[in-house]
Amino acid sequence: MGKLFKNLTKKQLVLIVISLVLIVGQVWLELKMPDYMSSVTRLVQTEGSKMSEIIKNGAYMLGCAFGSLVSAIIVGYLAANLASSFATTIRSLIFRKIAEFGTEEIKKFSTSSLITRTTNDVTQVDMIIGMGLQMMAKAPIMAVWAICKILNKGLEWSILTGCCVAILLVTVAIILIIVLPRFERVQKLIDKINAVTRENLTGIRVIRAFNAEEFQSDRFEDANEDLTAQQLFNQRVFSVMMPVMNLVMHGLTLGIYIIGATLIASAGMMDKITLFSNMVVFSSYGMQVIMSFLMLAMIFMMVPRAQISARRINAILDEDISVIEGEFNGKTDEVGTVEFRNVGFKYPDADEYLLEDISFKVNKGETVAFIGSTGSGKSSLINLIPRFYDATCGEVLVDGVNVKEYRTEALNNKIGYVPQKAVMFTGTVSSNVKYGNNGKKEITKEKVKEAIDIAQGTDFVTKMEGKYDAHIARGGTNVSGGQKQRLAIARAIARDPEIYIFDDSFSALDYKTDSVLRKELKNYTKDATSIIVAQRIGTIINADKIIVLDKGKCVGVGTHKELLKNCEVYKEIALSQLSEEELDNA
Repeated sequence: MGKLFKNLTKKQLVLIVISLVLIVGQVWLELKMPDYMSSVTRLVQTEGSKMSEIIKNGAYMLGCAFGSLVSAIIVGYLAANLASSFATTIRSLIFRKIAEFGTEEIKKFSTSSLITRTTNDVTQVDMIIGMGLQMMAKAPIMAVWAICKILNKGLEWSILTGCCVAILLVTVAIILIIVLPRFERVQKLIDKINAVTRENLTGIRVIRAFNAEEFQSDRFEDANEDLTAQQLFNQRVFSVMMPVMNLVMHGLTLGIYIIGATLIASAGMMDKITLFSNMVVFSSYGMQVIMSFLMLAMIFMMVPRAQISARRINAILDEDISVIEGEFNGKTDEVGTVEFRNVGFKYPDADEYLLEDISFKVNKGETVAFIGSTGSGKSSLINLIPRFYDATCGEVLVDGVNVKEYRTEALNNKIGYVPQKAVMFTGTVSSNVKYGNNGKKEITKEKVKEAIDIAQGTDFVTKMEGKYDAHIARGGTNVSGGQKQRLAIARAIARDPEIYIFDDSFSALDYKTDSVLRKELKNYTKDATSIIVAQRIGTIINADKIIVLDKGKCVGVGTHKELLKNCEVYKEIALSQLSEEELDNA
């Protein structure tokens, strides 16, 4: 957890120092009250005492109590402010770190776990700071100070207090030994509940279509019952603490008065007053000692869970980024070129290569297409260009420069990427298209309309309520798959990149819309490079160059007609979609 606290800002450190000073003052005031109580007790029992002296000492006690209250309120406010601001800092660090993750790192941490770490785990750390600053700092100061004050008040009482403290500490130690290993399991079970809930929400249509609501409900109940059982076990163990605490506190008070009564009964008249005064003071100090250790016990129960949460947060913050950013700013002599030189690729946890010895070059203004059977490596190949992964061997060059040398922003600004699964963000049609300008809103309304028109989206957009300002729900759930694809294509068009990458981005379109869109796109992007992954022959039939992949290897390169003659794999794919007559007329 200490490693996480290195992220404290100067302002937060100042708040900690101020809080500690106030806590010391608060402890001094609280420990001063028994002294005034002792004086009042002695004055009441002594003949000839002035009422003004009694009132004076009583006023001092009230002043100490009021000062302690004010100090506690200020410390509580500062602790809450510190905890909230630190939680904000940590959440921001986690978010920025996750934003730097490549696909490899994202797969290492599940989405549900990342959500839990950003929310529940940060909350655990937040709680330990908010409560810990008040209790963890106050408890040891008060315990040591109170013990120092009672050491000379009576050996018997000191031994009794020590025994009570020992009972309390042994109880806490046993509880921690039993519960500590189960705290991490609780966090993992929360991850599991998040995962099941997320799957249920994202897959609701499939679940309903297959009448699998009961199955999903059972899955959730299993996860929920596991978490509930674990939490119930922990709480039952913790519940032992309260009766033990009450037993120790009341037992200490009773023991102090029994010992005090015995000592007073056997003492002389003058000693009786002193012993009675010491007994009253000791009962107050002894209770404060017990309360101090009790506060420490409560913190000790919270710290292990917070440590586990801190370790899970640090696992994200300490994760090494596989895709390391270069320093090149993107200004080159070549423009719009993409070249693969003997590229091989395998996933980090795989034994075999997915892609082997891939070499080709695409020049400015050309359209190159990739086709092949499912699992042949088409999407993996084009994912090497924007560096979602890095090539295992060989080089991938954009504008004549290895992509590993580019600054991430400089490389991405050259590319208009349309993913296989269109992604929509909560907002409007216009804001989703403008997102193509690095998420900023500097693209003009006319440019948005032009991009949507080229992507063949004008027809459905103008029919939506609000038109270009029509609402888009999270994930684009209020538009169809084909509409999402067209908006995703419009997003790429709006940024006017050097290189367009279409990863099977036309699959949800009907043949007519696909044909018209490709024609419009060809006219608009004639000066840009287009890289297309497709399953349909019709989508890539007019490409300048078609690259055929089979089991991760390049088995054919050429135009549509050339490949029909000399590439059996391409011919099989073509004949599976079109008749020989249609192919001849293409």
